[in-house]
Amino acid sequence: MSVNHIHRHPPETTMNILITGAAGRLGSALSTLLQPHHPVIGSDLPALDITDFAATRAFITQHQPDIVIHPAAWTDVDGCTRDPERAIKINGFGAQNVALAAAEIGAAIVYISSNEVFDGTQRRPYYEYDRCNPTNAYGYSKWVGEQAVAQVNPRHYIVRTAWLFAHGGRNFIQAILGAAQAQKPLKIVIDEVANPTYTDDLAAAVAALIATGRYGTYHLVNEGAVSRYDFGRYVLDQAGFAETPITRITGSEWQRPSTPPMYAGLANLAAASMGITLRPWQAAVTAFLQREGTLK
Repeated sequence: MSVNHIHRHPPETTMNILITGAAGRLGSALSTLLQPHHPVIGSDLPALDITDFAATRAFITQHQPDIVIHPAAWTDVDGCTRDPERAIKINGFGAQNVALAAAEIGAAIVYISSNEVFDGTQRRPYYEYDRCNPTNAYGYSKWVGEQAVAQVNPRHYIVRTAWLFAHGGRNFIQAILGAAQAQKPLKIVIDEVANPTYTDDLAAAVAALIATGRYGTYHLVNEGAVSRYDFGRYVLDQAGFAETPITRITGSEWQRPSTPPMYAGLANLAAASMGITLRPWQAAVTAFLQREGTLK
């Protein structure tokens, strides 16, 4: 089943769905995709503070969802490094609050996690049940969330993804295109590798996954792992900036508070075994640029 066409094949069973972080890019994409087929309740701050268990329990109990999709998180990786305890409070214990409140009413939960739960030391894509060993505060907080969710709610889907790009907001694609348009020098690392993933494709894959009722851990990313440099080069070439040079640098030359795992590509084995696959990242980037009106 290609997730790029999942919206044409809605699941037969209607579910009451609550989405946390509904104002975010993934939450918004999920709401847009699911609302034609299911009753969807979108929640975000200030209506729902996931770090407040009593408030979270009251909110989820009031709305009685069959499933809670939980993309709400603190995703500022460098910010998490500066304040790791806040990261754990939001991404770890906040997820636990949501999962426990859902469990109390018999609801399932989808926890959106990250490839940064891995240390990036191997040279093949990580499988769903490879050992986690996060090396930065953000990855650690998401790993805490994974464990907390699994411990308190047996009806869980843990979904790891990577390098999301979405319409609106600010992401890697928009940053490098902005720099190219402004004729600013570009430096991109060559030794950080993962899977560029289109938020719309991820939302479709999550929709397909929850229709299966098969709980577990899943890697939902666009197919193919690539370096930041090659990702950036592909974007520029497709957007009409083939002549724009990029200076190749290593991760050690890019000074930032957080250090990401160097090789953190993910392999989709579990979902693919059920027919849920995402298209290659190049096709996803091309589709994204076309919709943005920047494809040349």
